[in-house]
Amino acid sequence: MIEILSVTGPASVQDLGRFDQYRFGVGTSGAMDDVALRTGNILLGNDENAAGIEIPMLPFKLRFDRDTAFALTGADVEAEIAGRAIPPWWRSHARAGDILIIKAMPRGARSYLAFGGGIDVPMVLGSRSTQFRGEFGGWHGRPLQPGDILPCVASPAIIGDLGVQPAEITLARPNAAADETVVRVVIAGEYDGFDAATQALFWSSRWKITPQSNRYGYRLQGPAVKPKAPIEKRSHGIVPGVIQIPPNGQPIIQMRDAQTSGGYPKIATVIRADLWRVGQAQLGSKLRFEQTAYVDALAAEAEMSAYLERLRTHVRLIEEIRTCR
Repeated sequence: MIEILSVTGPASVQDLGRFDQYRFGVGTSGAMDDVALRTGNILLGNDENAAGIEIPMLPFKLRFDRDTAFALTGADVEAEIAGRAIPPWWRSHARAGDILIIKAMPRGARSYLAFGGGIDVPMVLGSRSTQFRGEFGGWHGRPLQPGDILPCVASPAIIGDLGVQPAEITLARPNAAADETVVRVVIAGEYDGFDAATQALFWSSRWKITPQSNRYGYRLQGPAVKPKAPIEKRSHGIVPGVIQIPPNGQPIIQMRDAQTSGGYPKIATVIRADLWRVGQAQLGSKLRFEQTAYVDALAAEAEMSAYLERLRTHVRLIEEIRTCR
């Protein structure tokens, strides 16, 4: 088990999400950066859907009550355990009583802690993820609090330290300035409802991520993007990544805890292979959209899958070498 000693902001238990409940109006939830959570679980030899902790704000502190392997991925953070520095995208081993402190997040927006075997909370509607909107799943359907004691699946294996190259380096986007996040999008249903000048404004603008952004949606600030004529639609199904344009012309990117339906016009949709980049974009930073084609979206997903497959192979080979020694 692990005990939460200090937490700032809505840290929560998340796995990869629940994907079979949309028809009942239940959103996916799950890790905002699924690549980071998968990587942590790969490093530990876990099922990649094993539940970990998503940490959006620091400082964060916890105590291990038994020897436990863990991995820290996601945002670039400053962390230490028992006075020893832990780099990001790194697995290590804690002894019973050790305290892990994550102190600062110089880059990125969410850190992920995975544990050998995963966090053992009940499956609800096919997932261990916290569903904030419905207040179920995860740990009592709510953000973690000091004093929470989370059970972990027993994992007797003792494994050594190991690090991997962060996804933001391996999967870096070309021509992206250091102070902006570039995400690829495909045009959506109401794109043609905006005139050419407005469409060009949407593509060329650097959108500021406002403080009103969270797991439900990222609210952006920039020049008003309004359709040629008011578009009124009945509520219909939407998915994470959809970019809606409300009447004030300021785009909203639907994220992991988004509602399952909405009526605002949709100008574009972030491709699945780039949703994790949005999840790691800090509040106040700038975001830019890059139009892409469906076939290129599939290629981007293949590139991400290849990255994860290389990690699986490398970790497996390293463990085989360790076993043979």
